[in-house]
Amino acid sequence: MNLELFIAKRLITGKEHKISISAPIIKIAIAAIAIGVVMMLIAIASGVGLKHKIREKIAAFNGHIQISNYDNNTSEVSLFPISIHQDFYPEFKNVEGVRHVQAVATKGGIIRTEDTFEGMLAKGVGADYDWKVFQEYLVDGRLPDYTGKLNDEVLISRMMANRLQLGVGDTFFSFFLKDGDASKMPNNRRFKIVGIYDSGFEEFDATYVFVDIRHIQRMNKWQDDEIGNFEVFLEDFDQLDAKSNEIYGKTLSSLDSQNIKTKYRSIFDWLGLFDFNIALIIGIMIIVGGINMITALLVLILERTQMIGILKALGSANWSIRKVFLYNAAYLIAIGLFWGNLIGLGVIFLQNKYRMFKFPNPEEYYIEYIPVYMDVPTVLVLNLGVMFLCLLMLLIPSYIITKITPVKAIQFE
Repeated sequence: MNLELFIAKRLITGKEHKISISAPIIKIAIAAIAIGVVMMLIAIASGVGLKHKIREKIAAFNGHIQISNYDNNTSEVSLFPISIHQDFYPEFKNVEGVRHVQAVATKGGIIRTEDTFEGMLAKGVGADYDWKVFQEYLVDGRLPDYTGKLNDEVLISRMMANRLQLGVGDTFFSFFLKDGDASKMPNNRRFKIVGIYDSGFEEFDATYVFVDIRHIQRMNKWQDDEIGNFEVFLEDFDQLDAKSNEIYGKTLSSLDSQNIKTKYRSIFDWLGLFDFNIALIIGIMIIVGGINMITALLVLILERTQMIGILKALGSANWSIRKVFLYNAAYLIAIGLFWGNLIGLGVIFLQNKYRMFKFPNPEEYYIEYIPVYMDVPTVLVLNLGVMFLCLLMLLIPSYIITKITPVKAIQFE
């Protein structure tokens, strides 16, 4: 039988425990732990959720890794074609962890209406294009269908549609330079809007129009088996750097590969700051909760001085008595963790389902609402970490028990 645990249970369940002087202090300590856990859960969920959502949007327009010609072209426009006949297409069998490979091509152009015009980057996609991500961003109409014959359907952003005063079902003319030479008559194409998307990423929404890749092949005088570049999607984003190097080594020397962390370094550097902010919030909350628990523990020890003296007189070791109060403190921390998890996870669930909280300036965060993400391992590690660190902080104040002598303690009133 664990004597220390037995005594701790009697102290916890005793009626005098609820009406003692320490009762309000204990409640404050429990509330501090609960509030701290709520803050930590929300900080982790919102920080990680925002990181996931932003990198999902970047990947939706670029893939995780782009494979293109090894040249000095730093623009988004596809200048030189790549043969579609590659070992890694349509499936990258030489590298594990690759979810999908798709062929695309881009060409700069101008949309012209009766009243205005806008520059655009026409992104040519084909039957192999993965539209799953864009299903979430679709705000009107439907996604284009390029599985059949060449057609004029396009997907345009809400930002560009508003600027051009166009909607689903409208048509527009677009002009593309021939071989980049402004002296030649431009290629003219008439497109029909079948869908409007809004990703919240202004850098992309103000530029990209999705068209049938066969239009770009014809305008560039490419063959049907020639494309601009490949976009590679991974199963696990955390493996991006390792898979980038592996893919680079598995492709021809004439091809180059670049991942989105390198291409959009400034955005990912900014996202990296979230980890520091989350760690700072967790550290502060644990310190605040630990200090409150230290106060509660000291009050409990002072309130039970006579009991400590009696236990010492009966031969109990200092560490044995300290364990009684540490068990008691662990129980109080567990109550705080319970309520903290209940409230925190409840708020996260409601936010994920109803998107109640929104950014006051969504253009700065590339998203209108505050995204949240939480998994079971993170919750378990957080709870175990809080329990361990708080108990670790209580080891020092519990040392005061060793200074209590039985004779003075028993006489203490």
